[in-house]
Amino acid sequence: MTTPPERTYQPDILANDLDIVFCGINPALTAQADGYNFSSPTNRFWTAIHLAGFTDRQLAPSEERRLLEYRCGITAVVTRPTAEARAVSAHEIRQALASFETKMRAVSPRVLAFLGKPAMSVVLGTNSVAWGLQRDTVAGATAWVLPNPSGRNRRFPIAALVEAYAELRAFSR
Repeated sequence: MTTPPERTYQPDILANDLDIVFCGINPALTAQADGYNFSSPTNRFWTAIHLAGFTDRQLAPSEERRLLEYRCGITAVVTRPTAEARAVSAHEIRQALASFETKMRAVSPRVLAFLGKPAMSVVLGTNSVAWGLQRDTVAGATAWVLPNPSGRNRRFPIAALVEAYAELRAFSR
């Protein structure tokens, strides 16, 4: 009996001309260990996007590549995995921006949906970032800010996440 080859973690789930790319600050250590994005049992990403209407059923983290069938993708500004996003400094985000923007211009999504305000604050060079649609574009894409779906983000219960994500869904149609 042969053992299947070990899965190599690929944090980017991207294709050309997607409607939306969900963009985190960086991958979580759990994602790197499990081999899939948003794999922590406390992360509410897959629930939120399903209940907001992006998918017709709730996908499991191991099905992340199916997100492309819904014209959505996943990426992160910084590629270094950490236990918590706050372990990534503004300086590290600024250092990653040129590479990130080049990657996003290459795949040309319509909307870049940043998961949380910290990365967007650095990208825009301001601390006054609002939720939702942004005036500025990023790498030629419409920019949007959503609450981070991490289970540590207690400020946003699942109903509030779904409401925020549903606004983006309505906008992207």
